[in-house]
Amino acid sequence: MAKEIERKFLVTSDDWRGQAGAKTAIRQFYLAAVNGRSLRVRIRDGSSAVLTLKFGAHGRERDEFEYPIPLADAEEMQEFAVGLVIEKTRHEVRHNGYVYEVDVFAGALAGLVIAELETPDDIPVAKLPLWLGREVTGDSSFYNASLARNGLPVAA
Repeated sequence: MAKEIERKFLVTSDDWRGQAGAKTAIRQFYLAAVNGRSLRVRIRDGSSAVLTLKFGAHGRERDEFEYPIPLADAEEMQEFAVGLVIEKTRHEVRHNGYVYEVDVFAGALAGLVIAELETPDDIPVAKLPLWLGREVTGDSSFYNASLARNGLPVAA
């Protein structure tokens, strides 16, 4: 078991693009998502797939279990998706010694850009990139499981 410790922010400008490194096309969907528990399948670059179980209240820290699964199985499981299939491109952006994962959503969620920072460190606001906007850590409407079930939040 791994602990996932992350912060989430809305992205307010494209200034991060000049620092962007590796990118990954992601298609993900949920097989179940209720009350602090989710079962997700994620397909990366159309070539590999993982099954992820997350447990815990929406916040900075949750328990996470992740297992590789055959791509063909993942493709077949998509028929059982709950809500939207999420399509996004994840960009790795380095800033002040940290790696931010900037997700640019497509499809039904087009226009939404969220940055995630996985770290146990409490980074002061002054050291965060200027292209970050409002922090949405703990706002369940911005979690991928909620986006899949409910679409774009009104406050996006």
